[in-house]
Amino acid sequence: MDMSRVSTCTYPLREKEIDYALRVCAEAGFKRADVWGRAPHFSEDQFQCDWPALKQTAADLGIAVANLGTYPGRFFVAETEHERQAEMGKMKAAIEGAAYFGARSIRVMPGQGEDPAIVDQITPYFIEAAAYAEQRGVYLGMENHAGSLAGNPEVALRLCENVNSPHFGVLYEPCNLYHGGVDYRTALEVFGDWVTHCHVKDGTIRGGEFSKTHLGEGDIDFVWVVENMEAAGYTGHYALEYEVADIEPCETGMKKWYDRFAAKFG
Repeated sequence: MDMSRVSTCTYPLREKEIDYALRVCAEAGFKRADVWGRAPHFSEDQFQCDWPALKQTAADLGIAVANLGTYPGRFFVAETEHERQAEMGKMKAAIEGAAYFGARSIRVMPGQGEDPAIVDQITPYFIEAAAYAEQRGVYLGMENHAGSLAGNPEVALRLCENVNSPHFGVLYEPCNLYHGGVDYRTALEVFGDWVTHCHVKDGTIRGGEFSKTHLGEGDIDFVWVVENMEAAGYTGHYALEYEVADIEPCETGMKKWYDRFAAKFG
């Protein structure tokens, strides 16, 4: 597999300025980065984020923006149509940001909470968002996460089928699913046709307690994940989500992850 399809997330460096975060990613060997979707890394509000400066910084470092870890869609369940349309404005601004930076995808939020009843409520808004994203060549992915309906594979599938667009789907997150008590292999069988992006990290459960680990030292078989995604025809990116800065600083640990992934697929 071409390692140019592999990125890493700036999220663990969210307390640093974006130029420093991207430099750490580039020095670890990555040619792409998933940029955290809040200041000081990115904002769809250009009064809070200098888009041209960020684009120039990335170009100077030789690193491309693969994905924007944004949050639009949360308030598609708001009480008033005015609020829901304001959220659509944020959605379209995030999509425009991705198009501007040449990012393949953005992260979206499927409303708020885990209640399957909101699927029908948010469907029309995501149909509109997906159509807009398709026009701009951008993919939308809802991340598997506890507290979100995307943490339930069957419910996530239902929303994907309702929206019925190749530009809307799931940000597949095996470790989050595992942490939430969901079999990540079975989950891929359920919504595998709708995966638009993928996060890769590792963790383990011992004595009923979940803990994050270095890549390849936990219970997530990332080789299985990639091989099965590739076999299913996935052509998107794999973002190594380094969330173990408490174990080892990003400045040295990110390179270890890159090298471990490259040893299998480089």
